[in-house]
Amino acid sequence: MSEQPQSRGDDRISRRDFLKLLAAAGTVLTFTPFVDWGKFLPNPSGSTTEKSKVELPDGSQANVKTFKVNHSEAIIYPISEDPALNKEAFRTWQFIRLPVELGGDKNDASAFRAFSMVCLHLWCLWKYWPGEGRKRGECPCHGSLYDPATGQAFAGPAALQSPPSNVLPKLDLEVDKDGYLWILPPNWTVNGNGIVGYGRFIA
Repeated sequence: MSEQPQSRGDDRISRRDFLKLLAAAGTVLTFTPFVDWGKFLPNPSGSTTEKSKVELPDGSQANVKTFKVNHSEAIIYPISEDPALNKEAFRTWQFIRLPVELGGDKNDASAFRAFSMVCLHLWCLWKYWPGEGRKRGECPCHGSLYDPATGQAFAGPAALQSPPSNVLPKLDLEVDKDGYLWILPPNWTVNGNGIVGYGRFIA
């Protein structure tokens, strides 16, 4: 027994539903750029209102007398007592002592930067490259490049994003009388230290 052909009425309903779906998708895409997605991202939690030491991977505290110029290390902030939490990408920061031409030879906080390692494009982890002629943060996934002094993307897909999504969140640092570096309590807003995975405005 042969199947009956679909009626023209069923055909029209199918087209109508498809057009409704297209209209709904178009509406969502129209308003997507205006949603503050930063409010929904998993920012580092558990940070205190007290300053924290800049703890290097070997467990020591960073010091201006021993941390090399034009060098970087990945640090965790805020550090938790749970090792699994400390592996979260959103707690990973690139701690950089700038090259000499950007003031890295000074023995104060201005010689250092700490930026979120979460790339603002698709959340891969970028790295600082200190090599001659390179001296930049570079994402291995899609090639976004970041200025080590400001955290602003200057090339690649992250550079094409509108503010604040083209500038990496940062931590504010201070140096004590013995040369040890400390992280000051952050303000997790786009006008403060930024929102990890979303960005910040440059003041």
